[in-house]
Amino acid sequence: MAIATVDPATGETLKTFDALDADAIEARLARAEEAFRSYRTTTFAERGELLRNAAGLLEAGQDGIARTMTTEMGKPLAAARAEAAKCAKTMRWYADHAAELLADEVPDAGDAKDAGASRACVRYRPLGTVLAVMPWNFPLWQVVRFAAPALMAGNTCLLKHASNVPQTALYIEDLLRRAGFPEGCFQTLLVGSGAIEDILRDRRVAAATLTGSEPAGRSVASVAGDEIKKTVLELGGSDPYIVLPSADLDAAVRTAVTARVQNNGQSCIAAKRFIVHTDVYDEFAVRFTERMAALTVGDPMEESTDVGPLASEQGRFDLEELVDDAVNRGAAALCGGKRPEKLTAGWFYEPTVLAGITPEMRIHQEEAFGPVATLYRVNSLDEAIDTANDTPFGLSSNAWTRDEDEQERLVRDIEAGGLFFNGMTASHPALPFGGVKRSGYGRELAGHGIREFCNATTVWYGA
Repeated sequence: MAIATVDPATGETLKTFDALDADAIEARLARAEEAFRSYRTTTFAERGELLRNAAGLLEAGQDGIARTMTTEMGKPLAAARAEAAKCAKTMRWYADHAAELLADEVPDAGDAKDAGASRACVRYRPLGTVLAVMPWNFPLWQVVRFAAPALMAGNTCLLKHASNVPQTALYIEDLLRRAGFPEGCFQTLLVGSGAIEDILRDRRVAAATLTGSEPAGRSVASVAGDEIKKTVLELGGSDPYIVLPSADLDAAVRTAVTARVQNNGQSCIAAKRFIVHTDVYDEFAVRFTERMAALTVGDPMEESTDVGPLASEQGRFDLEELVDDAVNRGAAALCGGKRPEKLTAGWFYEPTVLAGITPEMRIHQEEAFGPVATLYRVNSLDEAIDTANDTPFGLSSNAWTRDEDEQERLVRDIEAGGLFFNGMTASHPALPFGGVKRSGYGRELAGHGIREFCNATTVWYGA
């Protein structure tokens, strides 16, 4: 795949970039190792000041980077601005909280004595250089939610970003440089996916984090496992959105639309499978379909646009295959199911609602990465849980019920890394984020995320 900015609203290639050669990669690895030797000795206060500088610069240039993201991957401009604002917020959150999150853990004096120590503690120390392999769908946020905690912990960072967002990738390196981070602390690698294995195997890379597809995660985990290096993986999701009879149906319908088409439907944590109790199914289906059909599809630079193009031609083709397979096997397209007739350029697809999904349809087990929702009618809470868990993924989940007993049952039995009641899944720096099953392992954000790439060191003092 070429490293290039291709406008998904028009299909036009706007700018291309040469991949780094072996000498250039070697130079960046050497700089990262050299930077780590000194950067690891800086204080939390010093690192926090740099990260706050970056947050301020990001806010000052918010509109410019938002336009770059929209140009490169097609998200509506308002969503791109919101993404930039969220990144600045997260930078400040880690600048403010890293010291307490990584403070020495001191056991009870009695336990220390029992261990033969006059005192003891656990100290969190940085691992070294962390390689991040990041996707295009949230091209700024995915990087910041890795980089902010990694840098605050004292690590250095190498970014291999998706090949269709090179200008966003270069912007992040430049932003952190302008904020005052020492040379080599954060570097963007403009390379193809074929270069990842050699970089990950290099002795100067201590660990890796990947957000992306299941095949990409499997590949990186395999190499890292062979090298005995730590990894964190956030892979696909086919999140359930359960609606039970006690739900506030107005809010559930309204939120369902946003939860499905956020980021043009290209989000791992977007709600994708709408599992609705039979008592409220018919009303939900009608109202949800009406709202999906009424969305404005068009130029993502226009403020009135709800849904922009898919990020790539291949992405639209993959989505069309899933929809066509379902319809050919008996599913009903309540709305959408095709390309918009008036948008002949670019990679647009109509917001779509499919009903009558059965297990033999590919979309029942595969992730639909675009504005396509599947509807399921269930007769009980047990059936809702079984349907929700009938997927290889387990990233997040949503449930609409005001019944506390149902809520507790769902917390106990839903197989996912998150469960959001009476609202849509969202990520926040104070809450851990990640999945189970084929959605990956490890956690980002919160204290869990900053400690993923730390050496939890037992420190024991004798008498």
